[in-house]
Amino acid sequence: MQPISVVIITKNAAHLLAATLQSVKLLTDSIIVCDTGSNDATIPIAKKNGAKVIEEKWRGHGLTKNIANEQADYDWILQIDADEIVDKQLLDTLLQLDLSNEKQVFTIRRKNYFVEKLIRFGQWRHDDPTRLFNRNQAIWNEDAVHEKLICEDDCEVKKLKGALLHKTVQSTEQYTEKMNSYAVKSGEQYFKNGVKGVSYKVLFSPIFNFFHNYILRLGMLDGREGFIIALTNSRYTKTKYKTLQRLLRQQKQ
Repeated sequence: MQPISVVIITKNAAHLLAATLQSVKLLTDSIIVCDTGSNDATIPIAKKNGAKVIEEKWRGHGLTKNIANEQADYDWILQIDADEIVDKQLLDTLLQLDLSNEKQVFTIRRKNYFVEKLIRFGQWRHDDPTRLFNRNQAIWNEDAVHEKLICEDDCEVKKLKGALLHKTVQSTEQYTEKMNSYAVKSGEQYFKNGVKGVSYKVLFSPIFNFFHNYILRLGMLDGREGFIIALTNSRYTKTKYKTLQRLLRQQKQ
């Protein structure tokens, strides 16, 4: 066991949560599931698998994570999603990790799956999010989507051996709906941040995005799934900038 609190934010995550919780049960005696309004079996599954459940209103990704992290038992936080399974190599790495230096921040490689297919190329190939940190040294910003961890200047970033098996997509329809929702939120965040000059981006950024991920990053080698990912991300980019464009026009009226 390690003095690490595993903290997971959930909403309707019953389909994968048990596997995620089982993958960390040997790591720690502190697993926190912060639920934000599930109406499926998420909470009973969390309790059955040994997690402490807290319920909070959804306040955006960053702020909700910060609220949950404040209620953790330990200062070291392993922040994972309900669809991120810790593989054996990562578990072994975490169990042997020296946590005496709280100035360390750790990234972890994610292996991203489209349904049951491991995606090896395209936008999903290089994915090393920050997942382990000391809450006295780092905090999430309050962006509604694509939140970032803000660390003290003297923190040292390291990469852990092993991977998170990210079962992010259960169907094409679910993926499309999720990305459209993220795109609208990203456009709203751009507006909040004062981003301008959007007209040409609505036209050209989606095309470049598809070309970059499908051709330059070799997404084509992932077959049908690679095409769907590249196309969906292109549409994400278009929706994001169209949302920003709409908000800018409303502002002028």
